[in-house]
Amino acid sequence: MKQLREYPLFTVGLIIVFSVVVLAIAAPWLAPYNPTDEDVRQILLAPSAQHWCGTDTLGRDVFSRLLYGARVSLSVGLVAVGISMMIGIFLGAIAGFYGGRIDATLMRTTDMVLCFPTFFLILAVIAFLEPSIWNIMIVIGLTSWMGVARLVRAEFLSLKQREYVLAAQALGVSPLRIMAAYMLPNAMGPGLVSAVLGVAGAVLIESGRTFLGLGVQPPDQSWCNILTDGKENIQIAWWLSFYPGIAILITVLGYNLLGEGLRDLFDPRLR
Repeated sequence: MKQLREYPLFTVGLIIVFSVVVLAIAAPWLAPYNPTDEDVRQILLAPSAQHWCGTDTLGRDVFSRLLYGARVSLSVGLVAVGISMMIGIFLGAIAGFYGGRIDATLMRTTDMVLCFPTFFLILAVIAFLEPSIWNIMIVIGLTSWMGVARLVRAEFLSLKQREYVLAAQALGVSPLRIMAAYMLPNAMGPGLVSAVLGVAGAVLIESGRTFLGLGVQPPDQSWCNILTDGKENIQIAWWLSFYPGIAILITVLGYNLLGEGLRDLFDPRLR
């Protein structure tokens, strides 16, 4: 805690992320209205004391939809990053520990995947699948593991020359135990930073796909669903684009600040 006070970026990012997570969890108790309730008498009402963020084209309360949309947007980011972390850590650890042909094969495969434009690759995959929240999570996770694999491989290449790893090998400890118990905990610093920044990236990717109509589909709530509904009425209902845009901006900013703070915290050269 004493060290954290020296990193204001980390503190600000942590406060933002924690606040967004709490709002998402407490959405059923904080939302003043049911986000799916439609009222034709309340169509496109401007922000007021009754509807803090106005209403949309179907008379639904935008503030309630924002609270429930936080659940979907954050879930996409966390699950997608979880998938990418599992793949990246596994491949990076194997490549860095064994080296040689295994390393060359895995890294050239990673380079080949990196050659594909991620945006169009995701669009191509989604075109053959039903646009749903789970498909979005899986596709984003399967197309964003390459950076994690490179980071973990670099850390394992350095760690396998350390004395405690060489001593464990001399004592006959199995390679799996050496990787899991001795090397992986010491290689998780850069991976954790990459995971935090990856959540922000996944939120942006989900927002872009949803804006194009290939992401989260109604009746599921997401911030970009609200923003997409507002693009046709932006001249007369600015709040439909402003509030979800601000929510995406603040959330992505919070994760980026948190990731930068963790990078500074884990890097002794910056102290």
